[in-house]
Amino acid sequence: MLMKEYRICMPLTVDEYRIGQLYMISKHSCEQSGGGEGVEVVRNEPDVHPQFGQGQLTEKRIYLSSKLPSWAKTLVPRFFYVTEKAWNFYPYTITEYSVSFLPRFSIRIETRFQNNNGDNSNVFGDTPTPEENVSFLDILSDPIPEKHYKESEDLSRWNSSKTGRGPLEEGWRDDSKPIMCSYKRVMCSFEVYGFQTRTEEFIHRNIRDILLVGHRQAVAWIDEWHGLSLEEVREYERAMQEKTNSKVKSSQNNTASRPAFSRSISVADERSLKKMGVTTETICDPSASPSTLRLNSNPE
Repeated sequence: MLMKEYRICMPLTVDEYRIGQLYMISKHSCEQSGGGEGVEVVRNEPDVHPQFGQGQLTEKRIYLSSKLPSWAKTLVPRFFYVTEKAWNFYPYTITEYSVSFLPRFSIRIETRFQNNNGDNSNVFGDTPTPEENVSFLDILSDPIPEKHYKESEDLSRWNSSKTGRGPLEEGWRDDSKPIMCSYKRVMCSFEVYGFQTRTEEFIHRNIRDILLVGHRQAVAWIDEWHGLSLEEVREYERAMQEKTNSKVKSSQNNTASRPAFSRSISVADERSLKKMGVTTETICDPSASPSTLRLNSNPE
């Protein structure tokens, strides 16, 4: 298992970010959905957690086949999704990711939000994260993938007409007011010999990019969400979830008549899959729905 703690500061308060986070996630998910991939919201409802009590539970299916590296594509179906379950007890959240046919794969993210600049060395109140496993991510200067760059989200050019904040300048984290930090303890596990290190490092690189882009957007979009009530942003969230689900399902329906696999599974693949605890089903009718053509883990 590879564990890292990411700390991402923003020129916001924790109370403000409660609204900004919900707005950003909804808008970002919609923007990233289409072409048969993206985020499908399965449920989003109040729920009681056995340890933390009353909160909000969100379950999503994340379709991302085309975003995998070539070595990973050889081991998964053409159509598959990652299940995300998130419990929101703001300012504390838990998010877990799993894949049904990869029982040895898991990601768990604990998040705590505080009004400081990332100087709390034991924010989770148990065992402090070793210093070498702590990464500060700077939403102003840290690089993001070129495909995600937008001038309107460049915080060196950002100005908020509603709050009078911006643009950010070098060293902003030391003197910005207000300031808050998103502390994220990320535990990634893929305990498969020959794949573990490469897979866990790949996942952390992608999580880093996602965190940078998402937190940049939450700040850059502040004039869109600042001043909304919790009820108003929940209504926006519901509307965007309907739109996002429609985009994902519409694209999938357009490709439903295509074969679910674009290649055969070789003997070498079979051996690799068995190491992961995976067995293959016979792939028959190519016109069947993608949801019926899948890899099953044992036990189910």
